Amino acid sequence: MNATKSISTASRIIMIIMLGVFSLRAAMAQTVSAQKIMDEIKDGKDISYENVTITGELDFTYMDWKIDDLPRRSRWWNNSSNEVDERIEVSVSFVNCTFEDDVLAYIHEDNSGYTFTADFERDVTFKNCEFTRRAMFKYSEFDNDVTFEGTKFRRESTFKYAEFDDFANFASTTFNDDAIFKYTDFDQGVSFENAIFEESLNIKYLEVRGDFNIKDMEVDDEIDAKYTSINGRSFTNYLLKNRN
Repeated sequence: MNATKSISTASRIIMIIMLGVFSLRAAMAQTVSAQKIMDEIKDGKDISYENVTITGELDFTYMDWKIDDLPRRSRWWNNSSNEVDERIEVSVSFVNCTFEDDVLAYIHEDNSGYTFTADFERDVTFKNCEFTRRAMFKYSEFDNDVTFEGTKFRRESTFKYAEFDDFANFASTTFNDDAIFKYTDFDQGVSFENAIFEESLNIKYLEVRGDFNIKDMEVDDEIDAKYTSINGRSFTNYLLKNRN
């Protein structure tokens, strides 16, 4: 009787340990460090993640890798541009992912005076994702297809001066803070269908060539569309021409 009880107790302990191990592995599989992703990009690997949480700051500019090797600047420095650009040569795909920290393709480093940016040569996908902190894509150039469809921007975000050479999809996105697309250039059209802007939308000086889909787009605050060009028309004239 005692031997049977002992075996039964031992079996339960083993099962509990195994379940704990499996649970730990599952939890680890659901998180990926930003550093791992940055290392994979440097190794030339295409990036493809789904249903994971990315921990740590994801810096596409690789500022920390570069800054110590750059010459010191001063206010009298005028020998070269202060912009340090990084070319992302692999495809980048995140589906149903959550970013716990900043996602940066733009950093202006005050102490050094340098501005670090990142451009993307292949397809870029952030579909049904959530940026819980900053999402900075100022000055970024996107050479191929780009989608942020269904993605939520919880904090500060900017696409100011960004250039999209192919079609860009922002359908069903949600911006909790002010959304900045000032001076943004869409060469092959863009969709903001069903997008929700809970604060203001800045599209001042924005240029669109091709399809401009704003069906059921909602903006809770003001739209700044001064000098906006939609296939050569002002934003107001575009609305008048395309109203039902």
